[in-house]
Amino acid sequence: MKNIKEKVLEIVKIAQECPDNLQKSCFEILLKHELGFHEASKKSPKEQQQKTRQEKNKSGEEPKSVVEQSANTQDDLTSADLHLKTRRFLEKQGLSVDHLNQLFYKDGDQILPLYDDLKTTRTSESQIRITLLQCLLNSIRTGDFQTQVESARDEASTRKCYDKNNWGGNYSNNAALFDFEKYSRQVKVITLSEQGKAELANVIKELQ
Repeated sequence: MKNIKEKVLEIVKIAQECPDNLQKSCFEILLKHELGFHEASKKSPKEQQQKTRQEKNKSGEEPKSVVEQSANTQDDLTSADLHLKTRRFLEKQGLSVDHLNQLFYKDGDQILPLYDDLKTTRTSESQIRITLLQCLLNSIRTGDFQTQVESARDEASTRKCYDKNNWGGNYSNNAALFDFEKYSRQVKVITLSEQGKAELANVIKELQ
């Protein structure tokens, strides 16, 4: 209270320096400002901690931030997360689940990519690698090493490596990796051949 009284007297002196017709307005403005500042600074760190403790959930744990909650749902893949066909692919290619954990992670029920860099600057090679890796991701869930053409196109666009004029030609030039002899617009789903799976294994090792 002593501090407030001193501030009020100080405000009165400042207001008296203004012209008579402005003294009242000046006093009211400065007083409101001072009272607002006083209210904002009233809570001590201790009081703020007490408020936080009151926000504990029913289990008695401290409230967690969105980032902390997200981090707690992110896990490595385990062998149990992989379809049998994917586990057999890894065994055949001399790979392990640890290799996959360099490329993907679990976020709740989702399996998401970790990699940003495809380790190539060529648009044609980027397109093929996107397709191979999408086939791998889908195989973890379903066992089928395949992906939608539009899904590969969307990712290529996002990564700024979509070559519209050579899109079909890039697939045709690498037809041995897939289940078609020549790519056409009628192809909606791309499935890996045995050679494609071997190339996928090479890409997995290169992206480690």
